[in-house]
Amino acid sequence: MSEDFDRHRRRVLWALPTGLYVIGSRHRDAVNLMTANLVVQVCLEPKLVAVAIEATARTAELVSGGGAFSISLLARTDKAVVRKFVKAVTEVDRGDDGALVAMSGQPVHEVGEARLPVLASAQGYVAAAVTEQRALGSHILFIGEVTAVGGEPSEVLRMEDTLMHYGG
Repeated sequence: MSEDFDRHRRRVLWALPTGLYVIGSRHRDAVNLMTANLVVQVCLEPKLVAVAIEATARTAELVSGGGAFSISLLARTDKAVVRKFVKAVTEVDRGDDGALVAMSGQPVHEVGEARLPVLASAQGYVAAAVTEQRALGSHILFIGEVTAVGGEPSEVLRMEDTLMHYGG
């Protein structure tokens, strides 16, 4: 494969419209939030969503162990927020009762039975219980049945709203 073809392929794949989301995960007391763009609803009945997560990412480990994930949908103006979660979270603040209060300096709350982290600033969120996972090389595809939703999203953040590139 030529270098020119590889560059051209990346440019075309980067042009596919995708959103930017923050994926929440939890296994026992370990939690994480991670920026992702590979998110889609894959079935209407039952309501299933899928997220592809790098196999080596902390989030993949937590979603596998905890069996659930959340998706925070952000406003188009929240470009700076997604950059806070491109690496594993190291700063986790908890209240006196042990509940999550903030991660990487961003206020969060817990949703669903799995107590998954969701950004407080999210326009909307989805929580899902993993029904299937499949290794796809560099990523693992997690498919989950929707167990909780919140918010009223309108104009949500998209990859094209930032200077970020992922994929290709």
